[in-house]
Amino acid sequence: MNLESARIQSPVGILEISGSEAGIRSILFMDNASEQTQVPLCLQECVKQLNEYFEGNRKEFDLKLDPEGTEFRLKVWEKLQQIPFGKTISYLELARMTGSEANTRAVGNANGKNKINIVVPCHRVIGSNGKLTGYGGGLWRKEILLIHEMGDTMPGLFAGFENV
Repeated sequence: MNLESARIQSPVGILEISGSEAGIRSILFMDNASEQTQVPLCLQECVKQLNEYFEGNRKEFDLKLDPEGTEFRLKVWEKLQQIPFGKTISYLELARMTGSEANTRAVGNANGKNKINIVVPCHRVIGSNGKLTGYGGGLWRKEILLIHEMGDTMPGLFAGFENV
């Protein structure tokens, strides 16, 4: 299946969404892109749900996903989707969810390889000491996403992002 893509504006910058009728393949942060593009039909539901998320009207995504990864990475990404909106867990807790505390480093690596940002909420994983740790989209984005989910208000930050 041919992948289609679109770039949309969001409160955390331009997002590039890729996917097909098989599902969403990636949602990536684009630091060097400022141009929005037309949204193909197969990506419109994803854009709609992202808008609802940023507006505070969606806490869970209901999208068909089509991630690419090893069996272990797919397992980790599946576990990420079980972390409730507004909650965080440590890498150690995520490793336990995958079946072994010894996998902390491998879990962290798999978390960092997640390409379906926001929908597969890798931003909800923090250090055991409660501090924000690495995030491919930048710690500032991770912080904004967590503040948004924890209900703290940032007036105007998430207003006015109509993309479809």
